[in-house]
Amino acid sequence: MTDNASLAALVPKLANARVLVVGDVMLDRFVYGDVDRISPEAPIPVLKIGRESAMLGGAGNVVRNLVALGAKVEIVAAVGDDAAGAEVANLLGALDGVMAHLETEAGRHTTLKIRYVAGSQQLLRADFESERALDALTRDTLAAAAKKAITRVGAVVLSDYGKGVLGAELTAAVIAAARQARVPVIVDPKGTDWSRYRGATLATPNRRELAEASRMAADGEQAIVAASRQLMATALLDSVLVTRGAEGMTLVAAKSETHLPAQAREVFDVSGAGDTVVAVMAAGLACGISAPDAARLANAAAGIVVGRSGTAVAHGEDIAAALKENGGDRKFVSRSQALERVADWKRRGLRVGFTNGCFDLVHPGHVSLLAQARAACDRLVVALNSDASVARLKGKGRPVQGAEARAAVLSSIADVDLVVVFGDEAREADTPILLIEAIRPDVLVKGADYTEDKVVGAEIVKSYGGKIVLADLTPGQSTTATIARIGR
Repeated sequence: MTDNASLAALVPKLANARVLVVGDVMLDRFVYGDVDRISPEAPIPVLKIGRESAMLGGAGNVVRNLVALGAKVEIVAAVGDDAAGAEVANLLGALDGVMAHLETEAGRHTTLKIRYVAGSQQLLRADFESERALDALTRDTLAAAAKKAITRVGAVVLSDYGKGVLGAELTAAVIAAARQARVPVIVDPKGTDWSRYRGATLATPNRRELAEASRMAADGEQAIVAASRQLMATALLDSVLVTRGAEGMTLVAAKSETHLPAQAREVFDVSGAGDTVVAVMAAGLACGISAPDAARLANAAAGIVVGRSGTAVAHGEDIAAALKENGGDRKFVSRSQALERVADWKRRGLRVGFTNGCFDLVHPGHVSLLAQARAACDRLVVALNSDASVARLKGKGRPVQGAEARAAVLSSIADVDLVVVFGDEAREADTPILLIEAIRPDVLVKGADYTEDKVVGAEIVKSYGGKIVLADLTPGQSTTATIARIGR
């Protein structure tokens, strides 16, 4: 069995993957607000809407997970001639390394799921969708696009949510083309009839889907193996990876079986975890990682996303960290990881605070500021000036410590929940204004040596109802003064 250190060393390879995703793309919309009264019209809560957000779901969430790994992705899918379809196209277009082949079909409804949330409690989900089969012209166009894409990728994902895209003819055509090109096909299956997946490389059902499709029990390891082999025989599958929730995963091949315990430290939301598993397995197989090792990486990734709310993704850095001693939720992260983590906190209804600085030599004044900042919020993000930015602001010989060293010190402080570096991009200069615009913190914190009108980003935060906090200073504490004393 590959040890965790060796698995972590495989993670960077995932960024070399090229994957084709074919299937049902959706739009997930979240409407957030507060409930403080019951409707006089009916015994139901009244949601006072505060904000909305939207993200890709279904096959689109598989794409998001692949992009988080650094993989290059092509997606073949159909949408309706409607606002949700246009938004799906825009969201796909905004992702790095994604080539989208979207067919717009007249009369079709793009699948849209709207979730109404108060605090961290989901009140209602409303779905707009069409489950009708594709018309012949759309089907043939998608098949042609998929066949061309197969010549450019190392793996194919069939993301089947039963919304009509992966009918028997298109599915068979994609699998046949992939097998001819010797490209593995990973299926996220739907329904009880797996005959249309005949010849695929790997299927990734959960335990309930396995039991329903095989018409066999799936309530223990040996039962899962037997049911998987039954489906492998009838649908001519090479292997089956069964996700088992809190009990982990089981990978069943013709002559072997691998049982993997769950990696989650805390289960908050299982939404989208199956998409994460499919994405990591596909990326792993596409870049030559063995199926058992790809499954172990997928298991670690699943353990990360179920500890977050909504349809979260796992970045390669997250997976590598989860396989090492410092766990999957390390504090020093990239900008994209920071935005994902903040979005997760906001979906849970947590208040997000933000402060920034050079933090070259952390002293008691810094510790006091951070404690005051954390007391004003539920989660605190610290934006750290890059080395180049510190040098521009502080002059020759600064910073004393590089960004990674400064971030490591900040990460060790209990009041700090996230550290992200800014200041390397020319358009960003030496202020965190772009980060503030992207994160939209509920609380913006600076020291009391500032006045509110001088705090960078204050007007932005106040424009949407956020709060500015000026923290009390600790007398006699200054990094510049400390360095001067050392130099005497």
